[in-house]
Amino acid sequence: MRKKNVVLENVPVSGYAAEGKGLARQDGKVIFIEGGVVPGDVVDVRLAKNKKDWAEGRAVHFHTLSPDRVDPFCRHFGECGGCKWQMLPYDMQLQYKHQQVVDHLTRIGKVTLPEISPIMGGKETSHYRNKLEFTFSNKAYLTNAEMAAAGDEIPRRNAIGFHVPKLFDKVLDIQTCHLQAEPANLIKNTIREYAEANELSFYDIRQQTGWLRNLVLRICTTGEVMANLVIFHEDKEKREALLDHILKTVPGITSLLYTINPKKNDSIFDLEPKVYYGKGYVEEKLEDFVFKIGPKSFFQTNTYQGEALYKVTRDFAGLTGTEVVYDLYCGTGSIGIFVSRLAGKVIGIELIKEAIDDAIINAEQNNVANATFYAGDVIDIVDDAFFAKHGAPDVIITDPPRAGMHEKLVEKLLEVGAPKIVYVSCNPATQARDLALLDVMYTVEKVQPVDMFPHTHHIENVVLLKKR
Repeated sequence: MRKKNVVLENVPVSGYAAEGKGLARQDGKVIFIEGGVVPGDVVDVRLAKNKKDWAEGRAVHFHTLSPDRVDPFCRHFGECGGCKWQMLPYDMQLQYKHQQVVDHLTRIGKVTLPEISPIMGGKETSHYRNKLEFTFSNKAYLTNAEMAAAGDEIPRRNAIGFHVPKLFDKVLDIQTCHLQAEPANLIKNTIREYAEANELSFYDIRQQTGWLRNLVLRICTTGEVMANLVIFHEDKEKREALLDHILKTVPGITSLLYTINPKKNDSIFDLEPKVYYGKGYVEEKLEDFVFKIGPKSFFQTNTYQGEALYKVTRDFAGLTGTEVVYDLYCGTGSIGIFVSRLAGKVIGIELIKEAIDDAIINAEQNNVANATFYAGDVIDIVDDAFFAKHGAPDVIITDPPRAGMHEKLVEKLLEVGAPKIVYVSCNPATQARDLALLDVMYTVEKVQPVDMFPHTHHIENVVLLKKR
């Protein structure tokens, strides 16, 4: 069992584990399986890791297919890194996600839990993302079938699509993506066709050459559309010709921008997008709140479920109109503004200054006069003088990144001792770790999972904590 290139035969898949991997048990060993397996499948697994009590590998042959399996709706399934659960009916996806929350809070958190509410599934299970980022590459990923058909001479093709998992320099050329509404595919395919016809070079991440780098699209439920084309260096004549062609060919674009990125990495947060057409931002709505979203703004990627998530957060906060609410990791202020009408005062704190700038604008745009926002680290900002000025919090809302809260922030929360904490998490595993640390002072009163990303294993979870 500990040899290399071991293949386990006729392994029955029984469930799912963390990160959406299939789960099986054989001869007392736990086996984690990649490769699009469904509970009920019987597969052969080639092991990549083989330890005493567990192993990890990929399904290389399917003997029996689960009766629960459904046909994937995307032609790129199995090669693209997204939507890995297309072969699983949506109601079963929700069951496994709900169980994932239960398992993490029970096994990692080890705290006393109330009955966990049924997961809130999404009404829209495709075309639900308001933001997507595509990558240009002169090294298109070729499938095994394409490689076999090519023979000895491997063709080099351009691609605009998504990075292939574990291959940083290969991009899968995407014709139709079902994650975002039109005109997303029309914009992407229009640029590809024009670039090929006019011999515009696609970026080579290894050699740091080429011109076209990334395309970032925002398509909002308000109907507004923003496209940001990222190029490696300025070429005014080529750039204007391409951008004019996009505007002429694709109806409905309300903001068209370009960003010059001469760096080795793809991040644009330290760059300055330039407006070519339109107002340079889009507006999205949650209930009747309107939010300005610029090319570098963070906003909940699924607008429909983002609104559901915020409603749960507001409900858990139990506001009566007088409370001082501290909104930690507030980003562009969306949660704080969403709960503001039921609060006495909202104090938002966020490390990224540009996000705070957007939060201030969003508050003004929505006539929210009882919210103030501060840029900086909570650990540094929140002290006795800050409390003297703003008041101690009655409710703390915290929405940290996937890594969860820093241990020093957890210590700060215990020091502050607010009566209620509403913890919004995109990673129940790190949330469970933090709940265990907070358990010395807080009890878990309510738990509500929310599915933000259908056809993936990702899950959001909201927890209400009350001071003992």
